[in-house]
Amino acid sequence: MRESRPSRRRRSLRRLVAVAFPALALTVAGLVAAPAAGARPAAAHPPTSKVTQNNKALTAPGRQTYHSTGKAGQKVPTTRLCATALPGHASCFAQRRTDIKQRLASALAAAAPSGLSPANLHSAYNLPTTGGSGMTVAIVDAYNDPNAESDLATYRSTYGLSSCTKANGCFKQVSQTGSTTSLPTNDSGWAGEEALDLDMVSAVCPNCSIILVEANSANDSDLGIAENEAVSLGAKVVSNSWGGSESSSQTTEDTQYFKHPGVAITVSSGDSAYGAEYPATSQYVTAVGGTALTTASNSRGWSESVWHTSSTEGTGSGCSAYDAKPSWQTDTGCSKRMEADVSAVADPATGVAVYDTYGGSGWAVYGGTSASAPIVAGVYALAGTPGSGDYPAKYPYQHTGNLYDVTSGSNGSCSTSYFCTATAGYDGPTGWGTPNGTAAFTAGSSSGNTVTVTNPGSQSTTTGSSVSLQIQASDSAGAALTYSATGLPTGLSINSSTGLISGTASTAGTYQVTVTAKDSTGASGAASFTWTVGSGGGGGCTSSQLLANPGFESGSTGWSASSGVITNDSGEAAHSGSYKAWLDGYGSSHTDTLSQSVTIPAGCKATLTFYLHIDTAETGSTAYDKLTVTAGSTTLATYSNVNAASGYAQKTFDLSSLAGQTVTLKFNGVEDSSLQTSFVVDDTALTTG
Repeated sequence: MRESRPSRRRRSLRRLVAVAFPALALTVAGLVAAPAAGARPAAAHPPTSKVTQNNKALTAPGRQTYHSTGKAGQKVPTTRLCATALPGHASCFAQRRTDIKQRLASALAAAAPSGLSPANLHSAYNLPTTGGSGMTVAIVDAYNDPNAESDLATYRSTYGLSSCTKANGCFKQVSQTGSTTSLPTNDSGWAGEEALDLDMVSAVCPNCSIILVEANSANDSDLGIAENEAVSLGAKVVSNSWGGSESSSQTTEDTQYFKHPGVAITVSSGDSAYGAEYPATSQYVTAVGGTALTTASNSRGWSESVWHTSSTEGTGSGCSAYDAKPSWQTDTGCSKRMEADVSAVADPATGVAVYDTYGGSGWAVYGGTSASAPIVAGVYALAGTPGSGDYPAKYPYQHTGNLYDVTSGSNGSCSTSYFCTATAGYDGPTGWGTPNGTAAFTAGSSSGNTVTVTNPGSQSTTTGSSVSLQIQASDSAGAALTYSATGLPTGLSINSSTGLISGTASTAGTYQVTVTAKDSTGASGAASFTWTVGSGGGGGCTSSQLLANPGFESGSTGWSASSGVITNDSGEAAHSGSYKAWLDGYGSSHTDTLSQSVTIPAGCKATLTFYLHIDTAETGSTAYDKLTVTAGSTTLATYSNVNAASGYAQKTFDLSSLAGQTVTLKFNGVEDSSLQTSFVVDDTALTTG
C-alpha cells in the first residue's frame, strides 16, 4: 500500500537514493570507516605501541559502521573452497560469496570492504581491545598459501591494526614438521581457508602472535601431526576449521592428536546442517557452531539465530556415535559427546570481510563455521592462558551466564529436539551460546566440580492452594549444596538447605522461576521453568471492558505510543472510525511501540481481542519485520511480514491467568533496514466476565 504520510515519504526517498547509488554510498561510508590499504602514518606522530594502536582501531567511531551484505538465513550464492572429504581426509569449511565482486586493495581505494569488520566483531561479542599480549594462537590447515603473510598485512593495515609479520616476530608460517623453508604444495582452496583463519584471529585478538602450521595434505594423519606441532611450538590456543565424517578410529586419533591438557583447541562443527562431524566431536576440543549475526535495536545492538540455509547447508550438530561424553557435559539426551559447545557468526549472508589473493582475487565476504572456530580461538586467547591440566572446552559450561544465549532457529530435523533446534540454555547448533566478553572462556571453580539441577518442568496451582515441590540437584564431587530461587509465585519460598519449595500461592499470574544450586567451591547449576497460578475463587466478577480508548478515536488518550503511531493518516484504513495504531511501515531500521497498563480484577476470566492488518513489500518466507504482543512478561504472539494479508483479522487471547495483577499490554514493532512492513492495530478490547 502506498504511504501518504509526509515523514514516511521522506524516509522512503532516502532509502531509494541509497539503492539507486550504491557505489556512491559505499565510497562515502568507506571514507569514514577505513584508511587506504598500506597508508603510511604521518612522520610527525610519535611511535605508538601495538596495544594502543589496536585499541584505537577497534574503538574509533568511524570503524563501527556495519556494511550489511544480507539477511539471516538468506540463500546467497557461495563457492565452497574445499571438496567434500573422502574417508580418512578432512575438508575445510570456508565459503566465499560469489555475488559480491572481489576487489584488490588497490582497486578498493578508500571504500570499506563489505562484511563484518574487526570492530563489528568486538562490538557484537563485547570483547576487550587490549587483551592478548604474550598469547600465541596456532592455526592448523592443509597445504600452503604463498601469499599468507602479505594478505594478512593488507587486512590488518586496512583496518588500522598493528603490523604482524615474520620480521617483527608476530607471524610464523611452518610445515607440519616445523620447517619455515620447506613448505607444502600450494593449494588455492586451502589458501582461502588460511586467509579466513588468519584474518579472524587477527580481528578478535590483534595483539596475539600467530603461527600458521601447514600440513602436507588433508589426510587425518598429516593434519594430526600438524596439530601436535602447533602445541610443541608453544601455542596455548589452536584453531581448526576443517573436519569430516565420524569413524570408529576417531577415539584413537583423539589420544594421538587432540589430547593436549592446558591448550584450548577449537574445531568447526561443519557446514552441512544437522549431523555430527569429527574432530568437533572429540572430547578434548571445543566444538564451535555457527550463527547468523545481524544488527538489532535491542540493548546489545545485535541479534543471532542458528545458521541454516537448506537441508545441506548450515551449522553442524549432533550426538557422536563414538566419542565418550566428557564429565563437564551434562545434557541428558545424548549418552556420548554432544556437538557443539559454543558458537559464533558463520552465515555467509551475514559474513565477514577477508583478503585473499592466492585462493581469491582480493577482498571478499566469507562464511561457514570456518569463521566461527578462529573467532572463538581468538576469544580464548583474549581470556588468557588456560589452566595447565585443563581441557578448556569445559570453561563455557562453568560460566553459562557469560554467553549470549541463542534461542531461535534450527539446522534440520531430529528426533531429540535440542539436537537440532535452538532453545533457552544448551542446544546442539549453538551450544551454550556466543561470546559475551571473555569470562566464559576462563577457568571456573578450582575443583572443576559440576552442579546439575533437574528441571521439574512447568508447574501450575491455584490461589489459596498449598505447594510442596522438591528440587533435585547433584554435585559431581558429592559436595553439599545450597539453594536459591528467583521469580517464585507470591507466597512461596525455597529452603536453602533442602531445596524444598513450599507455601501458599496468593496471587494469580504466570511466573518465570529460576532455581540455582551452588556448592562451597563456587560451582553452580540452574534450571528455569514456568509456574502458572490460576484464580482459586470466583463468581463475583463483573463483566466489563477494561481498556481506555480501545479504538484510538480519542487520539493517544490512555495509551503510550511512539510518535506518529496513533493516527488518522489515510495511507492505511482503520478497521472502524478514523483512527488506528500504525506501527512501522518506514522501509528502514525502525522500532515502534504501543502500550497501556491495566488491572485485571482477581477471580475474573479475561479476554484480549484486537484487529490486525499487515501489509508488506517483503517477499518470500523469511520473517524480516516483526510485531510482538506481550502482556507483562508473557509473550502472547509474534507476527511478521510473512503473515501479511488483505483486510483485518481479529486476534483473541485468554488472559485469565493474569487476574489479580496490573499488567502492561504492549505491541512492539521492529522493522529491518529495507522494504516496508506495516502493522496496523485497531478496535482493541480487554473484557472480563
